[in-house]
This record gives sequence, C-alpha cells and structure tokens, in this order.
Amino acid sequence: MVKTQAPPQSAVTGASDLDAVLFREGMSRVVGAVHVVTTDGPSGRAGFTATAVTPVTDSPASLLVCVNTASRSAQALLANRVFCVNTLGGDSLALADVFAGRTELQGQERFTVGQWAKLATGAPALAASVVSFDCRISDARVVATHHVIIGEIVGIRLGEQKPALVYQGRLYREL
Repeated sequence: MVKTQAPPQSAVTGASDLDAVLFREGMSRVVGAVHVVTTDGPSGRAGFTATAVTPVTDSPASLLVCVNTASRSAQALLANRVFCVNTLGGDSLALADVFAGRTELQGQERFTVGQWAKLATGAPALAASVVSFDCRISDARVVATHHVIIGEIVGIRLGEQKPALVYQGRLYREL
C-alpha cells in the first residue's frame, strides 16, 4: 500500500499568486517528448523547442502546438502558415538547447546545427528526427499567454527508430 501525504491546504486550493508556480511544478513532473518546431516562408525561417505538442485527430490527421505569444518564432510561424514538428531522438540534446535559446546561436544561425531538408510545405525537417510532421495551419487562437495552433498534417517523414528525447523534472532524459 502506498502512503500519500496530503499537501498543505494552500497547495490544494492555490492562492491566485501561487497557481502559476504550482502549475509549473506539477507540469515539471509530467514526461513530455521534446520537439523542434520549424517554419519557413515569406516571413523567414524560424524554430523553437517545444514539449507542448499533442495529436488532435487522425482524420484529418492534425496536431496541436502551443507557443508563447512573445516568441519571435511564433510570429514567423503564424505569418508563414506552415510548420514542421520534428520529434527529437535521445542523441539530439544539443539541438534542443540550440532551439530553446540556451546557446549563443540566434535566428537563422540555429539551422547550422543538424541537417535539414524540406517536405511538402517547405518548413525545415530535421534529418535526424525520430519523426517529422509537416503541417499547414488550420486554426490558431490566443489563450492567455500562448498561441494554440492546430496544424493539418500534409506529410510525415519517419526517421530511424531510436530512443526519444524527453523532458521531465526540468531535465532532458532518454527514453
């Protein structure tokens, strides 16, 4: 039998100033696949690291991506109306850091790391990804601080079967 300890009352009900902190701590305990979301088109090439990616439906095949409204990459993605979700393998931790802004590389320079190709939409697809989902935006809306973007998948490139890169406990892990 597993014993559980009740959290302090403030952690259960959460005062309004604690809600965001408690939410972030709770979400840090959830394992999330690590992706690099990329775009290219008239508004330029851009990309960012994301764990807020999830399938929506299989017919039509679609996924949902969330990105902060303050992100420069978000503006390019929305203007280009296309994106590619590149699911990273466990061997791509350095690339995840590059697109998360944890290195000195900025903007276009980020694409000097890794080998990139284009699928149907022209958004960059990472050659070393576990899988790449090429998408056209079918819906986008702002929810509080983030854009919630739904993309209809127009192409899929399966990569090598290998352990995936995941994020949990504020650390990258291989699974």
